[in-house]
Amino acid sequence: MVVRSTRLDDLTARFNTEDQARFYVEHLGADFSDYQKEDRIYKRVIRDAQNLLSRHGRVQVIDRSFVPNFIFGPNDTVVAIGQDGLVANVLKYLHEQLLIGVNPDAQRWEGVLLPFTVAELDHLMPEVFARSRPVAEVTMAQAKLNTGQDLVAVNDLFIGPRSHTSARYQIQLGKKVEYHSSSGIIVSTGLGSTGWLRSIFAGATGIASALSGLDLEPRERKAIAWDANFLYFSVREPWPSKTSGAEITFGKVTHEQPLILTSQMPENGVIFSDGVESDYLEFNSGTEAIITIANRKGHLVT
Repeated sequence: MVVRSTRLDDLTARFNTEDQARFYVEHLGADFSDYQKEDRIYKRVIRDAQNLLSRHGRVQVIDRSFVPNFIFGPNDTVVAIGQDGLVANVLKYLHEQLLIGVNPDAQRWEGVLLPFTVAELDHLMPEVFARSRPVAEVTMAQAKLNTGQDLVAVNDLFIGPRSHTSARYQIQLGKKVEYHSSSGIIVSTGLGSTGWLRSIFAGATGIASALSGLDLEPRERKAIAWDANFLYFSVREPWPSKTSGAEITFGKVTHEQPLILTSQMPENGVIFSDGVESDYLEFNSGTEAIITIANRKGHLVT
C-alpha cells in the first residue's frame, strides 16, 4: 500500500510543530482547519485500508518517496491511496504488477485514476487475486539517452531547461531535422492527454481563434485511449530566427517514428516525467534522447 504525506504533514515538517504551522497559516488569513480535516480523513482511510487489506494477505505500507528505490515482487498487488498523481507516479515503477487506485476523499479529489473507495477493497481484492477484474493497459512514454540512462512517463515527459531560460537542441522527426530555441518539449501519453496536453490544445486554440477571428475548437475533443499506440509531442514557444526554426512543433511519436533530440545546452538541460522535477535525467550538450513508446505497459485495475 503506497501512501503520501498530507499538506499538514508537510507544514509540520517545515515549521517543526503543528501549532507553529497553524500560527503561520492563520497569520496569513487562511483556514487552517481545512488542512486538519484533510489530514484526519486521509489518516483514517489509511488505517481502514490497512485493516481491510490484512484480511486478504500480508500488507506493507510505504511512503511515495521510497517508491523509486523500492523493489516490488513479481506477485505483489499494489494499492495507491491518494490523488491521481500518486497513481501515475507509482505506475511507472511497476513491471506487470497490478495497481489499484483508491480515492480517500471523493468530496475533495476528482479521482480519474481512483475508481475505488476503501470500503470496496474487501470484495475487490479476491476478484483481483482471481484475475476476474477488468484491467486497463496504459501506454507509457520513454526517453532513452546515449549515456545509457532512460526514464519512463505515465502522463508526460518534459525535455528542456531547468529554469526559465531557452532550451537549445536539434530535433528530428522522420526525415525532418531542425535546430530549436524554445521553452522545451512536452510529450504526452493517452493517459496524460487530459492533463498538460489538454492545456496546450486549449492555449493554441485560443491564440488561433483570436488571431483568425474564427470560432475554433480544440483539435482533440475526445480523450486519447490509455492504450493508444502513439504519443503526442508539442514544442513550447518555439523561436524562429536565423539559427533556429519553428516548423517541427507538434506531431505524433510512434515505434516506427521516434522523436530524436540532441542537446545543445552546456548546462541545466533536464528530462523529467509526470511533474516530478526531482527525479530527472541530465540533458546537456552532446546528449541524444530518443523519445518513443515504452516497451512495457502499466496495468490499472478498473
